[in-house]
Amino acid sequence: MEGLADKLMKGAKVADIGCGYGISTTIMAKSFPNSQFYGYDNHTPSIEAAQENALKENIQNNTNFIVVSATNESIGNDYDLITFFDCLHDMGDPLGALKFAKQSLKSDGTCMIVEPLANDKLEDNLNLMGKISYAVSSIVCVPNSLADNGPALGAQAGEKKIKDLAYEAGFSIFRRTTQTPLIVVYEARP
Repeated sequence: MEGLADKLMKGAKVADIGCGYGISTTIMAKSFPNSQFYGYDNHTPSIEAAQENALKENIQNNTNFIVVSATNESIGNDYDLITFFDCLHDMGDPLGALKFAKQSLKSDGTCMIVEPLANDKLEDNLNLMGKISYAVSSIVCVPNSLADNGPALGAQAGEKKIKDLAYEAGFSIFRRTTQTPLIVVYEARP
């Protein structure tokens, strides 16, 4: 993502939405000590674990973990980077979370969306990893979204669905930046 590493090295404000235990937040905070990281999740025990981990990793000076919904206005609106690490497809309101991310970014900000690698068509996902992802999604991702009356995107949402949500949320740029055999990284910009 063009210019992002430099921005983080100098000092940026980052929101890690759906941070869970804060592992992704911790990795970023250790890698970019001049930046300030905010880990947000609506699950209190996860945030408590993230706070304990921040103390253990000695990153409490540039991290803050808060229990809050991904669409809560108290998150703020001046972020250089907003991340969703393997969580957007689990959310009860992924569109609302992306809309809020878009309005919470600075005009030159970036939204990074990391999702399981999936094709848009079911038949294109019928490989070993696709089968595993569908199985896990059936017992974790889909029920989590349904518990919040969400759309149940699941871990095999595919690029088209994520792209459509990003554009519907108001982002004007969406692109795939990289992928591995397991994940795909998307960039969305205002």
